[in-house]
Amino acid sequence: MGSVKLPTFFIFNFKHTLINFYMRNFLLIAFSLFVNLSLSAQISDSSQREIHLQGTVNFRDAGGYKTTEGKQVKWGKMYRSGSLNKLTNADVEILSKLKLAKDIDFRGPYEIKTAPDRMPNHVAYINLPAGSEKIGDSLYLKTLLQSMKNDEGILEMYQNLTPFKARYEPLFKELLALPADSALLFHCSAGKDRTGIASALILSALGVDKKTIIDDYLSTNYYRRNENVMAIKGLVAMYKLDEEVAKNLMAAKESYIQATFNSIETQYGTMENFLFKGIGLSKKDIKQLRKKLLY
Repeated sequence: MGSVKLPTFFIFNFKHTLINFYMRNFLLIAFSLFVNLSLSAQISDSSQREIHLQGTVNFRDAGGYKTTEGKQVKWGKMYRSGSLNKLTNADVEILSKLKLAKDIDFRGPYEIKTAPDRMPNHVAYINLPAGSEKIGDSLYLKTLLQSMKNDEGILEMYQNLTPFKARYEPLFKELLALPADSALLFHCSAGKDRTGIASALILSALGVDKKTIIDDYLSTNYYRRNENVMAIKGLVAMYKLDEEVAKNLMAAKESYIQATFNSIETQYGTMENFLFKGIGLSKKDIKQLRKKLLY
């Protein structure tokens, strides 16, 4: 029995389809690898950076980053986190070993009333609520959330520098006064927005490059990956938010932190000018801060 010859057009189409199939899959795999490598670069030191606690997430050491002058931010001096109201006894015991001296809370009175911090007794509590006075009020929150049909509402929050001096100048002063054998913690509710901006300003003052600062901000998506799934479902169910809006609200996007950088550059020219004129630091403060917090 002779072999069956397939029509030329069929063979061509089959080969073309096969090539397209492999090319699509190759591109998908390549893109996936790129994304994973990018994420890995942000969290490659998570085993050293992340403090695993039962009662909160996104609690991590803000040290370890290289500066543009070849120095490194000290480990074990600054920690950042989300809410701290659900810490267990075991969590408190872990924190008691971190040499924490100060707990800087950026949340407003409504947030604090419903979720007060739980910390070791020896840690001094400092509340810096500028810009957060209405956050947590149910009526205000409902109105705010419903107005966030896209990223504009979130971007406006990142662009608004008005509360920054009252919120962050005392944070810098506490860092400057921090004893050599002590550490400081700063946080908000999710450890993303107010805390993310705080970290960006501190790392900028220490001379860390902008790309590293942005990566530090974006890594919140990794540390809150499971928590955000639950938070998004809660926002959709409780406030009838569109799921995409809820995702935007919980995400750490480069465009958000970039909006802060853009606003600073537009109003002050450079980050250095902003730290001097907008926050109130001096050249001496910056020099002292780097001496205290860099290896």
